[in-house]
Amino acid sequence: MKPSLVLADPDPSLPRPVAGVDEAGRGPLAGPVVAAAVLAPDGWTLGGLNDSKKLTALKRQALEDEIKGSCLSWAIGVATQEEIDSINILQATFLAMRRALEGLSIVPKAVVVDGNRTIPDWPTTQLAVVEGDGKIASIAAASVLAKTCRDRLMVEQDAVWPGYGFAVHMGYPTPSHLKALWELGPCPIHRKTFGPVRKRIEELRMDL
Repeated sequence: MKPSLVLADPDPSLPRPVAGVDEAGRGPLAGPVVAAAVLAPDGWTLGGLNDSKKLTALKRQALEDEIKGSCLSWAIGVATQEEIDSINILQATFLAMRRALEGLSIVPKAVVVDGNRTIPDWPTTQLAVVEGDGKIASIAAASVLAKTCRDRLMVEQDAVWPGYGFAVHMGYPTPSHLKALWELGPCPIHRKTFGPVRKRIEELRMDL
């Protein structure tokens, strides 16, 4: 693998240990939002590690085992499509992040979060890092774990709800997904509050 493109440690003023947090699945029309938390030692890097969106599926899968085997602790948190519809996608994302952090076997004293918002109601020191998944190793690792986990969940749902192509587009609003949504109507894992899904439900007068 090429040398890591993600070399920066979190802010040295943060109390240790520090957990990096990121999510996958805010934009799709179907399925859960998944967050991961990774607690890594200072100076920790992996060859080829970067923002998961900049990696191929094969590279993410290869890095997944390396991340899990070399970090201090990792955990996954999930918020379902029902929770997304109930409390909105932003709050569901924070819920998934809190669940991931709560699942760590080592309690972090600080958290670095990808994006421009910290996690509400989280008791320890936090730092929001815009594009942190391309800057800080633990956030990049969390982005990889969140993405690989969510992709597997959507492949499983493809077998439960065939015809939508979930194993290909992972629930994102691609032309093929929108076409299937129009032809088949929404299924129970679609997010009813998201525009294209809500519109189709209204057109079909469905009660999901």
